[in-house]
Amino acid sequence: LAAGSREEKMANLVEATSQKDFEEFLAKAGKCLTVVHFHAAWAPQCGQMNEVMAELAKEHTGTTFVKLEAEAVPEVSEKYEISSVPTFLFFKAGEKVDQLDGAHAAELTKKVQRLAVSGGPAGAAEAPDLNQRLKKLINAGPCMLFMKGSPQEPRCGFSRQIVGLLKEHNIQFSSFDILSDEEVRQGLKTFSNWPTYPQLYVNGELVGGLDIVKELAESGELENTCPKAVSLEQRLKSVISQSPVMLFMKGNKEEARCGFSRQILEILNGTAVDYDTFDILQDEEVRQGLKTYSNWPTYPQLYVKGELIGGLDIVKELKESGELVSVLKGES
Repeated sequence: LAAGSREEKMANLVEATSQKDFEEFLAKAGKCLTVVHFHAAWAPQCGQMNEVMAELAKEHTGTTFVKLEAEAVPEVSEKYEISSVPTFLFFKAGEKVDQLDGAHAAELTKKVQRLAVSGGPAGAAEAPDLNQRLKKLINAGPCMLFMKGSPQEPRCGFSRQIVGLLKEHNIQFSSFDILSDEEVRQGLKTFSNWPTYPQLYVNGELVGGLDIVKELAESGELENTCPKAVSLEQRLKSVISQSPVMLFMKGNKEEARCGFSRQILEILNGTAVDYDTFDILQDEEVRQGLKTYSNWPTYPQLYVKGELIGGLDIVKELKESGELVSVLKGES
């Protein structure tokens, strides 16, 4: 109760219990940053993140922090396609400029600090870095599909249809869930001058969306447009070498889906070495194939320059011995 009463006295930490409240808070904030926490009473991690927000509100008095119970205000949650809690949306001048999914206190703090002082949308000052990241994603596989959801669980009808077409024509493809990364979702529209999803890329070049893929399928050109299916071994080699440091885990950087994956993320985040992740829950072929390919039966699995380092226990040992950073940099 004491914590709650402290929060109530803070003018910039408020609760929206209706769509009208939400819209009024955005309007009052004007060009200043507004952070909206979509939460649920049943999720303990949401309570923890509310405490983090309360601390941030003390430090950033010019920023408005809004708590909104996702299921209690469905009009707002549906409008912004909130599919899990906690989710944080960032607004300026009434426009959404960024998103953070999951209970990541450090990342929330970083985004608030950056957006509270920047004059423009998230990533505006980091456009060159974002463009590099988009190029890397587009070239992550010979045939890359940017979609809502995953091939196993498409999150919209257009994505479901395009996945069906690609599978029907035996086209092997990699995918990226644009709902998991707002920066990529917005940035790719501008980067490729293509405003909608799904988007299909072949060898780093945009092919188009569902309509174009349908036309190619009907004309018989789809198989020629997309590269021939590669063997599982070739695919695994390609994925392992996608980045100098690759972590195969349950979940992703933003949200680990098991305790071992969460622990290894914390260790890697503490090294300041760049790394990429692959969610083995989204790709059963990779999940099973990699166990045999590397003769390592469990996850997470960490690779450096295409070579298996090991799982959580080995990474812990490397950290304790002080060798982890040099191993990650490929120096030993």
